[in-house]
Amino acid sequence: MEYAPPPFFKQGPSALARLGAFALLSLILLIADARFRLLEQARFAFATVLYPLQRAARAPGDAASGLGGYLEAQRGLLEARDRLERERLDTARGVIRNAQLESENANLRSLLAMRERVAATSVAAEMLYDARDPFTRKVIIDKGTAQGIAAGQVVIDAAGVMGQVTRVFPMLAEVSLLTDRDQAIPVQVVRNGLRAVAYGIPGGPDGGALELRFLATNADVREGDMLVTSGLDGVYLPGLPVARVARVEREAGYAFARIICKPAAGVDRHGHVLVLTAAKPPAPPPAVEEEVKPAKGKRKKLRSEEPGRGAEAAAPASGTAPAASGASKPPSPSTKP
Repeated sequence: MEYAPPPFFKQGPSALARLGAFALLSLILLIADARFRLLEQARFAFATVLYPLQRAARAPGDAASGLGGYLEAQRGLLEARDRLERERLDTARGVIRNAQLESENANLRSLLAMRERVAATSVAAEMLYDARDPFTRKVIIDKGTAQGIAAGQVVIDAAGVMGQVTRVFPMLAEVSLLTDRDQAIPVQVVRNGLRAVAYGIPGGPDGGALELRFLATNADVREGDMLVTSGLDGVYLPGLPVARVARVEREAGYAFARIICKPAAGVDRHGHVLVLTAAKPPAPPPAVEEEVKPAKGKRKKLRSEEPGRGAEAAAPASGTAPAASGASKPPSPSTKP
Protein backbone atom coordinates (compact mmCIF):
# COMPACT_ATOMS: atom_id res chain seq x y z
CA MET A 1 0.00 0.00 0.00
CA GLU A 2 1.19 3.47 -0.82
CA TYR A 3 1.07 6.02 1.98
CA ALA A 4 2.17 9.01 -0.08
CA PRO A 5 -0.12 12.08 0.13
CA PRO A 6 -2.39 12.93 -2.75
CA PRO A 7 -1.13 15.41 -5.37
CA PHE A 8 -3.18 18.29 -3.88
CA PHE A 9 -1.04 18.34 -0.73
CA LYS A 10 2.30 18.07 -2.45
CA GLN A 11 4.66 20.63 -0.80
CA GLY A 12 7.26 21.26 -3.48
CA PRO A 13 11.02 21.26 -2.83
CA SER A 14 12.36 19.75 0.27
CA ALA A 15 13.22 21.80 3.31
CA LEU A 16 16.95 21.39 2.80
CA ALA A 17 16.71 22.74 -0.73
CA ARG A 18 14.78 25.78 0.42
CA LEU A 19 17.29 26.43 3.21
CA GLY A 20 20.15 26.37 0.75
CA ALA A 21 18.34 28.67 -1.69
CA PHE A 22 17.48 31.26 0.97
CA ALA A 23 20.96 31.16 2.41
CA LEU A 24 22.46 31.80 -1.01
CA LEU A 25 20.00 34.67 -1.62
CA SER A 26 20.95 36.22 1.70
CA LEU A 27 24.63 36.08 0.89
CA ILE A 28 24.02 37.66 -2.49
CA LEU A 29 22.01 40.50 -0.96
CA LEU A 30 24.63 41.07 1.74
CA ILE A 31 27.43 41.24 -0.77
CA ALA A 32 25.46 43.47 -3.16
CA ASP A 33 24.50 45.88 -0.33
CA ALA A 34 28.00 45.98 1.12
CA ARG A 35 29.75 46.47 -2.18
CA PHE A 36 27.29 48.42 -4.29
CA ARG A 37 24.71 49.77 -1.74
CA LEU A 38 21.84 48.56 -3.88
CA LEU A 39 19.38 48.33 -0.94
CA GLU A 40 19.65 51.91 0.43
CA GLN A 41 16.41 53.04 -1.18
CA ALA A 42 14.61 49.90 -0.09
CA ARG A 43 15.87 50.32 3.47
CA PHE A 44 14.79 53.99 3.48
CA ALA A 45 11.31 53.04 2.19
CA PHE A 46 10.91 50.27 4.75
CA ALA A 47 12.09 52.60 7.61
CA THR A 48 9.55 55.26 6.54
CA VAL A 49 6.73 52.72 6.43
CA LEU A 50 7.66 51.09 9.73
CA TYR A 51 8.28 54.34 11.73
CA PRO A 52 4.61 54.77 12.84
CA LEU A 53 4.58 51.14 13.90
CA GLN A 54 7.76 51.66 15.90
CA ARG A 55 6.31 54.73 17.61
CA ALA A 56 3.12 52.84 18.40
CA ALA A 57 5.14 49.96 19.81
CA ARG A 58 7.26 52.30 21.98
CA ALA A 59 4.35 54.47 23.12
CA PRO A 60 3.48 52.46 26.28
CA GLY A 61 7.11 52.43 27.44
CA ASP A 62 7.56 56.15 26.71
CA ALA A 63 4.31 56.94 28.53
CA ALA A 64 5.37 54.97 31.58
CA SER A 65 8.83 56.59 31.56
CA GLY A 66 7.34 60.07 31.15
CA LEU A 67 4.90 59.48 33.99
CA GLY A 68 7.73 58.34 36.26
CA GLY A 69 9.83 61.38 35.33
CA TYR A 70 6.88 63.69 35.92
CA LEU A 71 6.22 62.23 39.34
CA GLU A 72 9.93 62.44 40.20
CA ALA A 73 10.06 66.07 39.05
CA GLN A 74 6.99 66.89 41.12
CA ARG A 75 8.53 65.31 44.19
CA GLY A 76 11.76 67.26 43.62
CA LEU A 77 9.81 70.50 43.22
CA LEU A 78 7.88 69.88 46.42
CA GLU A 79 11.09 69.19 48.34
CA ALA A 80 12.70 72.32 46.86
CA ARG A 81 9.64 74.36 47.82
CA ASP A 82 9.74 73.06 51.38
CA ARG A 83 13.47 73.77 51.60
CA LEU A 84 13.05 77.29 50.26
CA GLU A 85 10.16 77.89 52.69
CA ARG A 86 12.33 76.81 55.61
CA GLU A 87 15.17 79.00 54.39
CA ARG A 88 12.77 81.93 54.00
CA LEU A 89 11.50 81.47 57.54
CA ASP A 90 15.05 81.23 58.87
CA THR A 91 16.04 84.33 56.93
CA ALA A 92 12.97 86.23 58.14
CA ARG A 93 13.74 85.21 61.72
CA GLY A 94 17.32 86.39 61.28
CA VAL A 95 16.18 89.69 59.75
CA ILE A 96 13.75 90.30 62.60
CA ARG A 97 16.44 89.42 65.13
CA ASN A 98 18.94 91.73 63.44
CA ALA A 99 16.41 94.56 63.37
CA GLN A 100 15.71 94.00 67.06
CA LEU A 101 19.41 93.96 67.88
CA GLU A 102 20.00 97.13 65.86
CA SER A 103 17.17 98.89 67.67
CA GLU A 104 18.45 97.69 71.04
CA ASN A 105 21.99 98.74 70.14
CA ALA A 106 20.80 102.22 69.12
CA ASN A 107 18.82 102.50 72.36
CA LEU A 108 21.85 101.48 74.43
CA ARG A 109 24.06 103.98 72.61
CA SER A 110 21.49 106.69 73.29
CA LEU A 111 21.40 105.67 76.95
CA LEU A 112 25.18 105.95 77.16
CA ALA A 113 25.01 109.41 75.60
CA MET A 114 22.29 110.40 78.09
CA ARG A 115 24.43 109.09 80.97
CA GLU A 116 27.24 111.41 79.87
CA ARG A 117 24.88 114.41 79.67
CA VAL A 118 23.15 113.93 83.01
CA ALA A 119 25.10 115.16 86.03
CA ALA A 120 24.29 112.13 88.19
CA THR A 121 25.47 108.59 88.67
CA SER A 122 23.13 106.01 87.16
CA VAL A 123 22.45 102.29 87.03
CA ALA A 124 21.35 100.61 83.80
CA ALA A 125 18.29 98.39 84.12
CA GLU A 126 15.98 96.38 81.89
CA MET A 127 12.20 96.43 81.99
CA LEU A 128 10.85 92.94 82.66
CA TYR A 129 7.06 93.29 82.52
CA ASP A 130 4.15 95.58 83.28
CA ALA A 131 2.50 95.64 86.68
CA ARG A 132 -0.62 93.52 87.11
CA ASP A 133 -2.85 96.44 88.03
CA PRO A 134 -4.67 97.46 84.80
CA PHE A 135 -5.63 100.88 86.21
CA THR A 136 -2.07 102.10 86.76
CA ARG A 137 0.97 102.67 84.60
CA LYS A 138 3.79 100.78 86.31
CA VAL A 139 6.63 98.58 85.10
CA ILE A 140 9.05 96.22 86.83
CA ILE A 141 12.82 96.52 86.29
CA ASP A 142 15.53 93.95 87.06
CA LYS A 143 17.47 96.04 89.62
CA GLY A 144 16.75 96.42 93.34
CA THR A 145 18.30 97.30 96.65
CA ALA A 146 21.23 94.99 95.92
CA GLN A 147 22.27 97.38 93.13
CA GLY A 148 21.69 100.57 95.16
CA ILE A 149 18.15 101.32 93.95
CA ALA A 150 15.93 103.20 96.40
CA ALA A 151 12.39 104.52 96.36
CA GLY A 152 12.03 108.01 94.92
CA GLN A 153 14.87 107.75 92.40
CA VAL A 154 14.29 109.06 88.89
CA VAL A 155 14.13 106.72 85.87
CA ILE A 156 15.04 108.04 82.42
CA ASP A 157 15.69 106.67 78.96
CA ALA A 158 17.50 108.07 75.95
CA ALA A 159 14.73 110.62 75.25
CA GLY A 160 13.87 111.93 78.69
CA VAL A 161 12.17 111.21 82.01
CA MET A 162 10.12 108.00 82.19
CA GLY A 163 9.02 107.94 85.81
CA GLN A 164 10.03 107.36 89.39
CA VAL A 165 10.85 104.33 91.53
CA THR A 166 7.94 103.81 93.93
CA ARG A 167 8.61 100.37 95.40
CA VAL A 168 11.86 98.46 95.83
CA PHE A 169 12.65 94.78 96.38
CA PRO A 170 16.02 93.04 96.79
CA MET A 171 16.36 92.17 93.10
CA LEU A 172 13.43 94.07 91.52
CA ALA A 173 11.94 97.52 91.60
CA GLU A 174 8.59 99.01 90.61
CA VAL A 175 8.60 102.16 88.49
CA SER A 176 5.56 104.43 88.16
CA LEU A 177 5.53 106.04 84.73
CA LEU A 178 4.78 109.71 84.17
CA THR A 179 1.46 108.77 82.60
CA ASP A 180 0.26 107.15 85.83
CA ARG A 181 -2.71 108.96 87.38
CA ASP A 182 -0.91 109.40 90.73
CA GLN A 183 2.22 110.97 89.23
CA ALA A 184 2.96 114.69 89.06
CA ILE A 185 6.17 116.38 87.94
CA PRO A 186 7.17 120.07 88.01
CA VAL A 187 8.05 121.28 84.53
CA GLN A 188 9.17 124.43 82.78
CA VAL A 189 8.54 125.65 79.25
CA VAL A 190 11.84 125.99 77.45
CA ARG A 191 10.67 128.82 75.21
CA ASN A 192 9.66 131.32 77.92
CA GLY A 193 10.56 129.69 81.27
CA LEU A 194 6.92 129.33 82.41
CA ARG A 195 6.67 126.86 85.30
CA ALA A 196 3.80 124.43 85.84
CA VAL A 197 2.98 120.94 87.10
CA ALA A 198 2.25 118.05 84.72
CA TYR A 199 -0.10 115.27 85.82
CA GLY A 200 -0.38 111.81 84.31
CA ILE A 201 -3.36 110.70 82.23
CA PRO A 202 -3.39 106.88 81.73
CA GLY A 203 -5.03 105.24 78.75
CA GLY A 204 -5.59 106.60 75.28
CA PRO A 205 -4.35 105.43 71.88
CA ASP A 206 -0.73 106.29 72.69
CA GLY A 207 -0.71 104.57 76.09
CA GLY A 208 -1.07 107.76 78.13
CA ALA A 209 -0.36 111.49 78.16
CA LEU A 210 0.38 114.42 80.47
CA GLU A 211 -1.79 117.40 81.32
CA LEU A 212 -0.73 120.86 82.49
CA ARG A 213 -3.34 121.83 85.04
CA PHE A 214 -4.27 125.10 86.73
CA LEU A 215 -2.88 127.33 83.98
CA ALA A 216 -4.94 130.35 82.97
CA THR A 217 -6.52 130.49 79.56
CA ASN A 218 -4.17 133.31 78.57
CA ALA A 219 -1.03 131.40 79.61
CA ASP A 220 1.75 131.64 77.03
CA VAL A 221 1.80 127.97 76.03
CA ARG A 222 1.75 126.90 72.39
CA GLU A 223 1.56 123.61 70.57
CA GLY A 224 5.03 122.17 70.06
CA ASP A 225 6.57 123.77 73.17
CA MET A 226 9.15 121.57 74.88
CA LEU A 227 8.78 120.92 78.61
CA VAL A 228 11.73 120.09 80.87
CA THR A 229 12.06 119.49 84.58
CA SER A 230 12.31 122.65 86.64
CA GLY A 231 14.08 121.05 89.59
CA LEU A 232 12.01 122.91 92.20
CA ASP A 233 10.89 119.73 93.95
CA GLY A 234 14.44 118.58 94.70
CA VAL A 235 13.80 115.13 93.22
CA TYR A 236 14.16 115.63 89.48
CA LEU A 237 17.32 117.22 88.17
CA PRO A 238 16.63 120.43 86.23
CA GLY A 239 16.72 120.39 82.45
CA LEU A 240 15.61 116.79 81.78
CA PRO A 241 13.20 116.47 78.81
CA VAL A 242 9.70 115.57 79.93
CA ALA A 243 7.10 116.15 77.20
CA ARG A 244 6.01 118.24 74.24
CA VAL A 245 2.75 120.17 74.09
CA ALA A 246 0.39 118.37 71.71
CA ARG A 247 -2.91 120.23 72.11
CA VAL A 248 -4.09 123.47 73.77
CA GLU A 249 -7.80 124.02 74.36
CA ARG A 250 -8.97 127.44 75.53
CA GLU A 251 -12.63 128.10 76.28
CA ALA A 252 -14.07 131.37 77.52
CA GLY A 253 -16.36 129.67 80.03
CA TYR A 254 -13.50 128.05 81.94
CA ALA A 255 -10.86 129.71 84.09
CA PHE A 256 -8.11 127.27 83.15
CA ALA A 257 -6.88 126.01 79.80
CA ARG A 258 -6.74 122.33 78.94
CA ILE A 259 -3.20 121.53 77.79
CA ILE A 260 -2.37 117.96 76.72
CA CYS A 261 1.27 116.94 76.31
CA LYS A 262 2.92 113.89 74.75
CA PRO A 263 5.72 112.31 76.83
CA ALA A 264 9.18 112.63 75.33
CA ALA A 265 10.39 109.33 76.77
CA GLY A 266 9.47 106.05 75.10
CA VAL A 267 7.35 104.69 77.92
CA ASP A 268 6.05 101.88 75.68
CA ARG A 269 8.85 101.48 73.17
CA HIS A 270 12.21 100.64 74.76
CA GLY A 271 13.32 97.96 77.19
CA HIS A 272 16.39 99.57 78.82
CA VAL A 273 16.41 102.51 81.22
CA LEU A 274 18.74 104.40 83.54
CA VAL A 275 18.03 104.88 87.23
CA LEU A 276 19.62 108.05 88.62
CA THR A 277 21.03 107.06 92.00
CA ALA A 278 22.97 110.14 93.16
CA ALA A 279 24.40 113.40 91.92
CA LYS A 280 27.89 113.29 90.50
CA PRO A 281 30.55 114.91 92.71
CA PRO A 282 31.91 118.17 91.34
CA ALA A 283 35.12 117.97 89.43
CA PRO A 284 38.21 118.95 91.48
CA PRO A 285 39.74 122.33 90.63
CA PRO A 286 42.82 122.26 88.46
CA ALA A 287 46.11 122.05 90.35
CA VAL A 288 48.11 125.32 90.50
CA GLU A 289 51.71 124.84 89.52
CA GLU A 290 54.26 126.42 91.86
CA GLU A 291 56.49 129.01 90.29
CA VAL A 292 60.12 128.00 90.20
CA LYS A 293 62.57 130.84 90.76
CA PRO A 294 65.02 131.18 87.92
CA ALA A 295 68.64 130.19 88.51
CA LYS A 296 69.88 133.71 87.66
CA GLY A 297 68.31 135.16 90.82
CA LYS A 298 70.07 132.58 92.96
CA ARG A 299 73.33 133.43 91.34
CA LYS A 300 72.83 137.13 92.01
CA LYS A 301 71.94 136.43 95.64
CA LEU A 302 75.01 134.32 96.10
CA ARG A 303 77.16 137.03 94.52
CA SER A 304 75.69 139.64 96.88
CA GLU A 305 76.65 137.48 99.83
CA GLU A 306 80.24 136.97 98.64
CA PRO A 307 81.55 140.48 99.76
CA GLY A 308 80.32 139.92 103.29
CA ARG A 309 82.07 136.63 103.42
CA GLY A 310 85.28 138.31 102.16
CA ALA A 311 85.04 140.93 104.91
CA GLU A 312 84.66 138.26 107.53
CA ALA A 313 87.69 136.47 106.14
CA ALA A 314 89.68 139.73 106.17
CA ALA A 315 88.80 140.57 109.80
CA PRO A 316 91.12 138.02 111.45
CA ALA A 317 93.94 139.15 109.22
CA SER A 318 93.65 142.77 110.47
CA GLY A 319 93.70 141.67 114.10
CA THR A 320 89.97 142.18 114.83
CA ALA A 321 88.34 139.65 117.16
CA PRO A 322 85.93 137.20 115.56
CA ALA A 323 83.31 137.89 118.28
CA ALA A 324 83.25 141.59 117.38
CA SER A 325 82.70 140.86 113.74
CA GLY A 326 79.92 138.44 114.67
CA ALA A 327 78.30 141.07 116.93
CA SER A 328 78.50 143.81 114.30
CA LYS A 329 76.88 141.71 111.47
CA PRO A 330 74.29 138.97 111.72
CA PRO A 331 74.93 135.69 109.95
CA SER A 332 73.84 135.53 106.31
CA PRO A 333 70.63 133.62 105.63
CA SER A 334 70.98 130.24 104.06
CA THR A 335 69.72 129.97 100.46
CA LYS A 336 66.83 127.65 99.69
CA PRO A 337 67.69 124.78 97.48
